Amino acid sequence: MRRRDARVQEPGAVGPRGAARHGEAPGTPRHMNAPKRLPLWLKISAATVSVLLVAGVAFAAYWVIRLQSNISKAPLSAGAPRTEAAANDATDRLQILILGSDTRDGKNSQYGSAQDSTGYGQSDVMMLLDISADNKRVSLTSFPRDLLVNVPACTDPKTNTVYQPHSNVMINSAMAEAGIGCAVDTVNKLTGLQIDHFMMADFNAVKELSNAVGGVDVCVSDAVYDPDSGLRLPKGTSKVQGEQALSFLRTRHGFGDGSDLGRIQAQQGFLSSLTRKIKSDGTLSNPQSLLSIADAVTKNLTVDEGLASVQSLLTIGSRLKDVDLSKVAFVSVPTQPAAVDPNRLELVQPQATQLFAAMRANLDLTTPGATAAPSASPSPAASGAPSSGAASTPSAPAVPAYDKALQPVTVADGTGIASRGQEVAAALVGGGFTKSAHFLAATVPKTVVYYGAGYADVAPDVASLLGIPASQIEPSNGVVGVQVYIGSDFDSGTKYGVASVPSDVVKQTAGDVKCQAVNPALIAR
Repeated sequence: MRRRDARVQEPGAVGPRGAARHGEAPGTPRHMNAPKRLPLWLKISAATVSVLLVAGVAFAAYWVIRLQSNISKAPLSAGAPRTEAAANDATDRLQILILGSDTRDGKNSQYGSAQDSTGYGQSDVMMLLDISADNKRVSLTSFPRDLLVNVPACTDPKTNTVYQPHSNVMINSAMAEAGIGCAVDTVNKLTGLQIDHFMMADFNAVKELSNAVGGVDVCVSDAVYDPDSGLRLPKGTSKVQGEQALSFLRTRHGFGDGSDLGRIQAQQGFLSSLTRKIKSDGTLSNPQSLLSIADAVTKNLTVDEGLASVQSLLTIGSRLKDVDLSKVAFVSVPTQPAAVDPNRLELVQPQATQLFAAMRANLDLTTPGATAAPSASPSPAASGAPSSGAASTPSAPAVPAYDKALQPVTVADGTGIASRGQEVAAALVGGGFTKSAHFLAATVPKTVVYYGAGYADVAPDVASLLGIPASQIEPSNGVVGVQVYIGSDFDSGTKYGVASVPSDVVKQTAGDVKCQAVNPALIAR
């Protein structure tokens, strides 16, 4: 008998139960099928690459999560309708309203009590950042906090409470009742633009940003001490950061004549210096530096839903890195002491409406006098309209068969803008229609040239002088002579459809180094 644990080998089998060891072919020596080992250097390289990839993914994930969790968001609008499609943050022209909140909540409580900033708080700073589609031009237009404006009806996104429109109130109060979206709607109404995004930062953001870049150089004409803000600087150039940087930006009376306009100039000077520093350090091209700044800012930042992603913020930052400093323009809205209250400001006309028209036309604000192309509407001379005397739109005769100085021409001002009718009437007088006069009329959206019986040949020449298309010339039994009824579509300039950059709106560029004139009352002795 065989023992129970005996093994029977089949002919040609190798090893127990006839199985070939480790895939060896029967009868093949083991050393012939042994796998080749990878070189040690290749193993080390592969391990290193794997570690770096994992570390890179982990690093990116950490920063995305960290920055994303920092960001707070709010609606872009408080109910105003939008007629333009959302902009592409990477390729389109972008307009971003930058706000500084005066809220005293949380980390900002040391700057005052809650009663100092009711509701959503007020906008301590308001600037409109405009980036051209080709990334070659940037402008920052400042709106003084004391500027009197009309605030539209706004709806609080949290409570759905509808607040009625306000007239002649300070622009910094626009967001107090219904939030940041109401401030955006107010600037849109004032300028005729449609803002793409907003960024609102509080006091703490300034301190952390100035620390993140290692301080910002500022220059003052004299030693200054402002007990209200705590600003104390010697004459000349100083590096400010943290609390001192915030004091420089917050001081209400430290510069110029002690008004908000002096404060705006100091803010523009600070941002100009900050831009130069960031550009010279290559910060916007250095991911680590950019992340450090993004971290400092986003912890104290509120943005609209469309901007509430790390990728969007980094995309906008990257667009600014190659802009020439001479094309980073700091602009001030033209203002003057308000007639109703000399402690407040109102827009200067027609310069303000010309500026807003230039902004809508996307003109280079660093080039005074630059104009946009006229509208595509046909001109009176090229419209092919019937000849003089026809009931429909007349055409302009080659040589006037009348004396311009004897023609009764009036300007009905339906723009709702003070002195606008006077400006257009002056242009007509300059063009030879010396009997031109003007009067206020009901606000209308579209400009029309009306003419009475016997003036069908005069109307086209009046329209041509002002650049008004022939399609907007109409007969009217109620008009004696010619009446130019100007509407909100002709709110600037003396050529319809042509926008131009007014002079003296750019106060400085990022390439300019300026010392701030200290308010004589606060010069430290």
